[in-house]
Formats: sequence, C-alpha cells, structure tokens
Amino acid sequence: MINQVDDKLMLLTEKKKKLDRFRPLPVELVKNLDDWFRIELTYSSNAIEGNTLTRFETALVVEKGLTVNGKTLKEHLEAINHAGALDFIKELVKKKRPEITEKNVLDIHAGILRKIDDANVGRYRNVGVRIAGVPVALPNPLKVPDLMRKFYQWLHNKNPDHPVKIGADAHLRFVTIHPFADRNGRTARLLLNLLLLQQGYPPALIRKEERRNYINAVGKAQLEGDTKDYYEVIYKAVDRSFNIYLEALNPQSDRGEKIMSGEKQLLRIGELAQETREPVPTIRHWTEVGVLEVKEFTDKGYQLYSRLMIEKVKEIRKLQQEEYLPLEEIRKRLIA
Repeated sequence: MINQVDDKLMLLTEKKKKLDRFRPLPVELVKNLDDWFRIELTYSSNAIEGNTLTRFETALVVEKGLTVNGKTLKEHLEAINHAGALDFIKELVKKKRPEITEKNVLDIHAGILRKIDDANVGRYRNVGVRIAGVPVALPNPLKVPDLMRKFYQWLHNKNPDHPVKIGADAHLRFVTIHPFADRNGRTARLLLNLLLLQQGYPPALIRKEERRNYINAVGKAQLEGDTKDYYEVIYKAVDRSFNIYLEALNPQSDRGEKIMSGEKQLLRIGELAQETREPVPTIRHWTEVGVLEVKEFTDKGYQLYSRLMIEKVKEIRKLQQEEYLPLEEIRKRLIA
C-alpha cells in the first residue's frame, strides 16, 4: 500500500517529467530563476538560523554590496557567504553523486563560515555540541571522523531510492552527525540542494515560516526514528520549487509574468501590503495622495512598486505614530 509520503514522491516525479518537456529552458528565464533562488535560498536558510536580514535587505547586501543600518557585520557576511556557497555548489552539479568528495563538503562549509570564524573553517569539530531546543544527544567529537567516513561510503554507494529521498536522507544523516562546531544546518541544506540539482530537480525551498515544523521534524526523526514528518517537510519544499519553475514557464501566471519581464524586484500592491503588514486600502490611499510612488504598470494595468517603498511605508507609519504628522506634511517632508 502506497502511503502519502510515497504519493508525494510520485507527484514530484511527474512534475519533473513535465518540467523536462520544456528543456532546454529559455536562457533568460533560467537566469532570472537562478537570481531569484540565489536570494530566496540565502534569505530563508539564514533566517532559519536566526539571521534578521529581510529578503530585500539580503538582496541589497548580495546583489548591490550595500550595508544595512542596524544589522551586524556577521549577518552581512552570512548573506554574502551563503550566496557564494550556492555559486560553488552549482560548479559541482556536473559531478555525479559518487564523485562528491570530503573536500567538496569541507569547501562548502568553509565558504559559509569564512571571515566569521576562520579558526573552524572547513574543519570537523573537536568539542561537544548541542542543538538549542532539541533534546538530541550528538556524537562525541572523537567519533566524527569515522562517522563522516561512513557517511561518504553511504553517499557513494549505489542507491535505488528516489533522488529526492536520497537528498533528504543525506541531509538528515549529516545533521545527525553534526560534524562541525557551527553552520551544520546551512551546510546540510546546501548538500541536499546539490544532490537535487545533480538529478535535474529544483532546490528545496524551506521557508522561514516553516522553521519550527522543520526543526521538530528533524528532531522527531533523530529521537524516535519516525521520518514521516521530516520527509513531508522536504518533499513539500521541493514541490514548492517545482511550482515556481512551472509557473515561470507560463507567461500568463503572475509569477511567470514577473520573471519573464524581469520584475522580480517589483511588488504588486498586495505584496507590498504583506511585506509591510499594512492593509491594502492604506497602501492604495497613500499612493493616491502621493506619499508612495508607483514604479510602473504591467500590461494588464497592475501597479508595481519598487522594493524601496517597503522602507518608505515604514517611515510614513513612524512619522504618523511618533510625530503625529498628517499625510500632507509627511509628503512634503519626504519630497524635501
């Protein structure tokens, strides 16, 4: 009897077949998707670990080389390093799974940790560690080299399992060994995505909002050996990415229209409202009175806002709440 987890794997197989029918994908679309995932994966993976940079701020740091007031140097480096590590694993995609070496994984870890903790860059831990909030006993550091040797043996062996399950298992085995003093989760997610990309699957996009479910599912698999919830989290993350690719191939979809026109940095009114936690009528009113600016319009007439408007919305609300200024006075001040 096929369970729901197996059903999900069958669905992912069908979506891959559907995506494969479009290959080779348009060069412009591939570039825009790669750029989008580079920021989204960097933002989400770091956010899961406590980095407070927003998506927009992550893009500013990674793409523009800018600094964000109020954010630490470490948070900036985490964004830069993760984006660089993503670029590195794309260079490894041409390899086959049995060709992934220990040095490759150590280099991934080094890329993530560089300039943050150079003493532990690309080195297995020599201290005991614990995962905050998870009552899992991690291996003694003396056992780590042998456990990792066995991990690579497993990784290189022939495996009849579904490619997405192999990636998920590699991630789980890796974080259970916890071979590094820090940055194990980020390294494991990059390894998972390398294995997926090697097989023609999109990367697993685990959102910040799923952090608790993700951590709990990993802990349950480690403590109880019950992997059902864990597989569901990973398979859902891959399914989400498949949907992004397939929607992008449909120019009539909202996402496809944005990606094909290069609008990934522009927001519709509902998206701006969601990003700023302001009601849509408020955003619409502030646009009508001139305190917010519309960047451009889609062919269908939808208003598109620059992401700079996110900070402007916050500034408007701050001026209202702290200085009790009317909108006309706010408009004059913002123009000045």
